[in-house]
Amino acid sequence: MSNCFILLAAGKGKRFKSKTLKQFINYKNKPLFMHSIDRAIKSNFFKEIVLVTNNKIKLKNKKIKIIKGGKERYQSSLKALKYIKNKKFKNVFIHDAARPNFSLNLLKKLKKSLNKNKAVVPYIKTDNSTKYSIKNKIFNLKREKVLLTQTPQCFDFKTLYGLSKTNKTFITDEATLFLNNSKKIKFIKGEETNIKITKKSDLITQRIKTFYGIGFDIHRLIKNKKLYLGGVKIPFHSGLKGHSDGDVILHSIIDALLGALRKKDIGSLYPSNKNKFKNIRSTKMLNPIISDLKNNNFYINNLDINLICERPKVSKYRDKIINSLTNLMNINKNIVNLKGKTVEKLGLIGKENAIACEAIVSISKHE
Repeated sequence: MSNCFILLAAGKGKRFKSKTLKQFINYKNKPLFMHSIDRAIKSNFFKEIVLVTNNKIKLKNKKIKIIKGGKERYQSSLKALKYIKNKKFKNVFIHDAARPNFSLNLLKKLKKSLNKNKAVVPYIKTDNSTKYSIKNKIFNLKREKVLLTQTPQCFDFKTLYGLSKTNKTFITDEATLFLNNSKKIKFIKGEETNIKITKKSDLITQRIKTFYGIGFDIHRLIKNKKLYLGGVKIPFHSGLKGHSDGDVILHSIIDALLGALRKKDIGSLYPSNKNKFKNIRSTKMLNPIISDLKNNNFYINNLDINLICERPKVSKYRDKIINSLTNLMNINKNIVNLKGKTVEKLGLIGKENAIACEAIVSISKHE
């Protein structure tokens, strides 16, 4: 795995007109630049990720290296290339933090094409009539001949570094550098959704699809079993009976997410007559659902949970459970709510013989 991913996030974004630099604005419930980092990590294509920024940032992942950028984009790119020049990377992918919506599929196509080429650049066509101006004269361009280049752009490291370290002219991307030096580029079809966030209006011009799901679960309480709620072990005299660990919070969340994804229910994925799922932790049951969301470019807008029981009292463990859910689902705390409800001593729950949970979730994707 001799690939490096460079993320350029040192720009000032003057056209965005915001006190907060656009690469750090909240977008789909996390900073804009983190979408690119998360996707690069998810691909498992890169030995190292270099984040170029002029802001102070701390990230826990040891694969991510943070360096200071330059005044212009091409200067930041060169700084990153110099930083990795002795690390023996064969290929380098360079991406703009302002493009958070590229897919894993695009990364795969770029990587595959790079096996036979020293430069691979994605592009899309334009539907607009195009013109260009020279000395106050306007000329027509055939839009069929116009290519709108995107990032990530990927290159043979030695070739790109050799061109970059001798370049003295302003360039807007590495494809321009290659073309200026008459170097061959393999252009492949990019993605319409991989837009560059330049102005605030770019955040609302994308079509958004939103879906909702409802989940419910109930289990009996039995002696001599551990109690798990939201992935947290709760000290209690009984646990929840079930083929798995009986975590009603996670089970209701899984069913809610499956509903929003228009899929079946938790029982169809983890049937109780299969021994391989016996005593399985519900955290493991949740993981593939979260992966499915990400792979289909969905993000969670909010999650509301009602835990229905007489005891244990939810308020005592609320923060721990919410922290657990945010870590398991890779979401922010401010979109999760957990409420405790009793049933006034009625029925199985009222007699402390069972615990139930219901969850409502909304998910969205940009198209």
